[in-house]
Amino acid sequence: PLDLLRLPIFAMSIGTSVSSFAAQMLGFVSLPFLFQSIMGFSPGEVGLLMMPWPLATAFAAPLAGRLSDRHSPAILGGIGLTAMAAGLLALMLLPDEPAAADVVWRMLLCGAGFGFFQTPNNRTLITSAPKERSGSASGMLSTARLTGQTTGAALAALLLAQIGISGAVIALGVASGFAALAATVSLARLRAFRRQNGG
Repeated sequence: PLDLLRLPIFAMSIGTSVSSFAAQMLGFVSLPFLFQSIMGFSPGEVGLLMMPWPLATAFAAPLAGRLSDRHSPAILGGIGLTAMAAGLLALMLLPDEPAAADVVWRMLLCGAGFGFFQTPNNRTLITSAPKERSGSASGMLSTARLTGQTTGAALAALLLAQIGISGAVIALGVASGFAALAATVSLARLRAFRRQNGG
């Protein structure tokens, strides 16, 4: 249903979703290599260090959903994605032998930022399409998510293959860039919302 992309808010929400999921998957693929091969954590410790991200997402997403009833999803998404970009950049700048606490707060920031963005964005994407096209909008949402995840995983694999293990660090920088781009597009929806509402 590519005709839905003619709707500015829908198209920007799709673009934000693709970019944010690319950032997430760049992080998810590269972080285990970074934690184990560069920082020396054991496989069990790596698993534990990966947990704060999804836990923070699970906590932040319902909160963001409630806040989106009263505040602009464009602003909520922009705040969340900016936090995610900052967290990814902070992970990239970790020293070679960090304490677990240094890793955990960065992972929490990434996860909370992603969760703070995801629920308002999904709601905006579905509601910006006509009601009779909600099934098509949902399909586009799933496609955007998978496109972003596939792109992020492929980029992380490419960097690791071409550069070696240090490609994991560079992948986090690229992920931060994707999240920052998504934040910019999310905030740009403010103008589209005003035009749609006649403001």
